[in-house]
Amino acid sequence: MDEEPKWYVVHTYSGYENKVKANIEKIVENRGMSEFIREVTVPTQEVVELKNGQRKTVMRKIYPGYVLVKMIMDDDTWYVVRNTRGVTSFVGPGSKPVPLSEDEVLTMGIEQRKKEVIDLAEGDSVMIGFGPFEGSVGLVKEVNNGKRTVVVRISMFGRETPVELDFKQVHKMD
Repeated sequence: MDEEPKWYVVHTYSGYENKVKANIEKIVENRGMSEFIREVTVPTQEVVELKNGQRKTVMRKIYPGYVLVKMIMDDDTWYVVRNTRGVTSFVGPGSKPVPLSEDEVLTMGIEQRKKEVIDLAEGDSVMIGFGPFEGSVGLVKEVNNGKRTVVVRISMFGRETPVELDFKQVHKMD
């Protein structure tokens, strides 16, 4: 099976998020389904609370009442998750679960974008593949792997102008 697992949002009874996570993980282990249900998470963040004049760092649920499950959706996995104690439903129209998009997964901080390093260096000649500067040729001024951007100097209105572009927008020229 070469289908990629996707993230789904499961609605739970409030306060049952960690129990649901533990229950799903136990069922997956008992039934040997780790190939299909890969990961179960309750997103939390560190928050500093002020209680009785004391600063206290606590882990607070980011999405109370929800558990995120990375799984390959089929009848068996749907049944296992849907019938786990504490689960009320999958998030999606009717009874059809809708996976999170890649952008939603990144925005929610569930997964980090896979570190992709581009084979470009300062001074390389590149062609811009799409966007407002499509078809323009320029020289790489700087590469920012963290932001996945590249600054390219292109000739515009008779002068060199630096433009910041996404890695996907440029193609190295030989």
